[in-house]
Amino acid sequence: MHPRAKLTVAGRRLLVERVLDLGWLPARAAEAQGVSLATTYRWLRRWQAEGMAGLADRSSRPHACPRRLPADRERAILEHRAAYRVGPHRIGWALGEASSTVHAVLRRYQVPRLAELDRPTGQVVRYQRQRPGELLHADVEKQGRIPDGGGHRVHGRQRARGGQRKQGLGYDFLQVAVDDYSRVAHLEVHPDEQAQTVAGFASRALAFYAGLGVSVERLMTDNGSGYRSRVFGRVLAAAGVAHKRTRPYRPATNGKAERLNLTIEQQWSYATGYPSNHARLAALPAWLHYYNHHRPHRALDGRSPMQLLNNLPDSHS
Repeated sequence: MHPRAKLTVAGRRLLVERVLDLGWLPARAAEAQGVSLATTYRWLRRWQAEGMAGLADRSSRPHACPRRLPADRERAILEHRAAYRVGPHRIGWALGEASSTVHAVLRRYQVPRLAELDRPTGQVVRYQRQRPGELLHADVEKQGRIPDGGGHRVHGRQRARGGQRKQGLGYDFLQVAVDDYSRVAHLEVHPDEQAQTVAGFASRALAFYAGLGVSVERLMTDNGSGYRSRVFGRVLAAAGVAHKRTRPYRPATNGKAERLNLTIEQQWSYATGYPSNHARLAALPAWLHYYNHHRPHRALDGRSPMQLLNNLPDSHS
């Protein structure tokens, strides 16, 4: 039964009883239960053909897919992907199939994306901690401020500059924290990335996760000067949080934060032509709420971060 179905099995049985046993007109029974006349006749036909079994939920999957590739062609696509580790376009060129068809086959069989594979071995590389708070990722993302009236994304580069290069308005520094296990994120925007600013953010981030019932054990950062400062170290020491640093020139080590930065850039920072920097900042709380509470996450099987966190055996919220 789909989520918006108006009739349960019991409702379908009542519909049939009203028509066949109580003598209601099908149109009246349909109106009483808020369904169409066609729906009423469908359940009547199923009842007459199969009895109670005919009122049970059925899969919406079609009985036949005449346009689906034959099994041997699907197998050829999967074998080519496993052998050469290339994307849908190259597989399609090699096998004479449309790239969209190849993509559909790869999705149907849940083949991992190339970005998730270790190229030498072909094994899926996916690091995920086993419990909330076991590891928190933190990072700073710098983004240019938007002038009043909109920047080049609204007016185009030449018009935004007024025909000449102008001095920029500076940068906002987006402080980011994300839980490795649940992907629940905490964000703040600041005018700099100095030691006091970074330490203050860390303190508030730890308090945010504590408010969700999550006790942070480790915090991973890059080797920026703010993260190497004494004041930042004191914040972590006071909270009993171990500090882990990424390997130099290996940003993938802090990949959860890097991926969140990309999502922020695509879905908030530059998702639309904001008329001012204030308008963009004003949109951040609503976007962050959507990300944490409602946005389906591919790595979480379509659940949002808060849905995962709230449905653990020992609820963390």
